[in-house]
Amino acid sequence: MRTFLTVLGVVVGISAVIIIFSAGESVKAFFLSELDTYGSNWIEVEIKVPNTGKGSTANAIGQSQGISITTLKNSDTEAIAKLPEIENVYGAVTGQELVSYQEINKRIMLFGANATVAEIDKSKVAEGRFYTKEEDKSLANVAVLGWEVKQDLFGDSYAIGEDIEIKNSKFAVVGVLEKRGATFGINLDNFIYVPLETLQKKIMGIDHLMFIMAVPYDENKLDEITDEMTTLMRERHQITDPDKDDFAVITMKETQDIINGVFDGVTLLLTALVALSLIVGGVGIINIMYVSVTERTYEIGLRKALGATQKNILWQFLWEAVLITFLGGILGIIFGIFILNIIISVAANFGFNWPLVLPLKAIVLACGFSIFFGIVFGYYPARKAAKLEPVEALRYE
Repeated sequence: MRTFLTVLGVVVGISAVIIIFSAGESVKAFFLSELDTYGSNWIEVEIKVPNTGKGSTANAIGQSQGISITTLKNSDTEAIAKLPEIENVYGAVTGQELVSYQEINKRIMLFGANATVAEIDKSKVAEGRFYTKEEDKSLANVAVLGWEVKQDLFGDSYAIGEDIEIKNSKFAVVGVLEKRGATFGINLDNFIYVPLETLQKKIMGIDHLMFIMAVPYDENKLDEITDEMTTLMRERHQITDPDKDDFAVITMKETQDIINGVFDGVTLLLTALVALSLIVGGVGIINIMYVSVTERTYEIGLRKALGATQKNILWQFLWEAVLITFLGGILGIIFGIFILNIIISVAANFGFNWPLVLPLKAIVLACGFSIFFGIVFGYYPARKAAKLEPVEALRYE
């Protein structure tokens, strides 16, 4: 029973190592795959609170607290489009308004963007068409519905040519997008796409952008193009001090590096915490081996009387400790994988399709931990057993 409880302690610690490493890699792979839906070569220009770092907590907090940056304009999009290295570009804003159709009223996210958004985001139209550049420039009241929006408003009925009402204005439905699912928890099927300037001037009453998305011809020159875009934006916004930047130029690679850094840091921290549980398991190994040495003192004396050396006794008890922890390690890996499958199944029910990633380093680390703790925490009791005098051991009752 003592051995079983010791093995159980090792199982819990090792399974925690497997779960943490694998879950971390699985979630990281999920986020990176979500980024891949936008392509691998995009460059984004987004608004930023001056005197904060791009992607920093201070920038996020500032914007969430209501700091409004209104310096990113449509003319910035046009200037970026003129760069010889840029293949395509669009500017965008988002908002939320009450949308009505017959007796149905629902608040829905609106995505206002240049017509080129369909080419860059690779949005596929299931019914009808996407709005044109001419409709964007002429502030046309046209809309392209996400898949779920169409289902909510029209059900199985045909939506093309019908009119919906957005902020007391009628918009003609010209297209319905194919089902895309959720990305980073944002349901892309629950958006209505409208021409950028229509959303800006007729609905939101603004003349600025939230972000600009650009695609270069050569993704191998992302760093050079990013520097060129940064210089262009500073010239246009009359900024001489980089700390005063009211924009941030971000590439796919930077975003991937941020995600990798965050998950690696969290995994390292959690692994350090798990190491504490493994140490507790190691204390259990010392305890069980001390008890084993005490209970088997007579056996040790008898073996020594029959010619066993100190080395024989040392290795006997050391191998027992290693086998106990190794068994715990194997069972811990199996149990960890079992728990991971449950976690991933539950996540899938909530719309998060995490891939099951079991990195080799997690298995190697788990086995290495178990053997290491077996040797380290089993050595002292084994050494004590090896040093027992045969005569004293044989007299022990």
